[in-house]
Amino acid sequence: MAEQAKFLTGNLFRHISVMSLTASLGLMAVFAVDFIDMIFISMLGKAELAAAVGYAGAILFFTTSFGIGMAIAAGALVARALGEGKEELARQRATNALIYGVVFGALFAALVWANLPALARLMGASGETLDLAVGYLAIIVPSLPLLMIGMVGGAILRAHGDARRAMMATIWAGVVNAVLDPILIFGLDLELTGAALASVAARVAIALAALAPIQRHYGGFTRPTAAGLAADLPPVFTIAVPAILTQLATPIGQAYVTRSMAEYGEEAVAGMAIVARTTPVAFGVIFALSGAVGPIIGQNFGAGRHDRVRGAFRDALIFTALVVLLVTAILFLLRGQIAALFGATGLALELVFLFCGPLALAFYFNGVLFVSNAAFNNLGHPFYSTWLNWGRHTLGTIPPVILFGALMGAPGVLIGQAVGGVVFGLLSAWLALRVIAKQAAPAEAEPFARQARLFQLLHHRR
Repeated sequence: MAEQAKFLTGNLFRHISVMSLTASLGLMAVFAVDFIDMIFISMLGKAELAAAVGYAGAILFFTTSFGIGMAIAAGALVARALGEGKEELARQRATNALIYGVVFGALFAALVWANLPALARLMGASGETLDLAVGYLAIIVPSLPLLMIGMVGGAILRAHGDARRAMMATIWAGVVNAVLDPILIFGLDLELTGAALASVAARVAIALAALAPIQRHYGGFTRPTAAGLAADLPPVFTIAVPAILTQLATPIGQAYVTRSMAEYGEEAVAGMAIVARTTPVAFGVIFALSGAVGPIIGQNFGAGRHDRVRGAFRDALIFTALVVLLVTAILFLLRGQIAALFGATGLALELVFLFCGPLALAFYFNGVLFVSNAAFNNLGHPFYSTWLNWGRHTLGTIPPVILFGALMGAPGVLIGQAVGGVVFGLLSAWLALRVIAKQAAPAEAEPFARQARLFQLLHHRR
């Protein structure tokens, strides 16, 4: 059992680096597949097909947010049990979290599936594009429980410290999608239907690839019981509900930024779109931080190793700084090539150069927020993540975007968004350090309390 709780010993910075880099490779596979999907659909030469995928993507993001929330809950609870040295409890929580993920994922998928036309219209789809988007989603949405299995399974693997197998589950899904896309879209002439079927096959792959190593290397799952399911429902939902709400904040803020940028014309929107596509690829390691650092904090918190909880938080911030500095330098050196790749000119070129220079440095504070979210989710304060994320994408987005946009035009929109990130990144770090100190205080005070009780006893005997 001690071997499974691997984050209780060893160099914390190394743990963070390995977990983040491997998790980011899995994320890169997802981003790459999405990018390849769009390329293949665009090659068909039908604008309405590409638009349909765009509208569908916005709806699929919300369904994925549900999976991310359940995965965060599973990872936090399993890691904490492993840190406490309770192998059977870890297996029970893994089993029950997976069951809840599948059941509630199926219910959520049914709700979305029954309202697909209304949701697609809400996104702005109409006419033939609406029909295409609904047909595409009607195939993919029912497979949400499979995606939930893959996401929750990957979180369980990361909770055990098995970043490599969690990464490989995502990569296998990407490989299946990338191989089947051209075969189904072009070879069988299924077009958008082929892309949807390839996505479903990828979800089958990620579910199988995530479950197999848990069964083979970590004792598999326990036989579920009504008592166990009832006992684990409150802790699962205590973390999952705020985590889901946290994920939903991002598209709200980005929608406002998009609308603000649209006031400056198509070139401005194009420049922002280039920045939006470049950011997850360039900073994939930072996006992976929250899921990577969470198990490290969770295991050490479960074991009462508050010194290592503090150390993990500190080292994660240092790791974030080093990654952001390196990526910013690369973006600056390649800014001309990046702009040329997307054919950016005029205002779009100006925005790309702004991002690939000083503005990329500000992404450090997004990383600080990600690390702080991991601390909150694993230290019993998941709603702190929710409030900070919603604050960052409302108060930290709307007022500064309005202010800097009015002062500096289109570049001011991006600058205002970055300024809000700085403010909420600093706020999240301050709050996370307070939570860590509060959790550590009783444990660190205990030795002194014992000494005081002993002194009182001796004094009484005299």
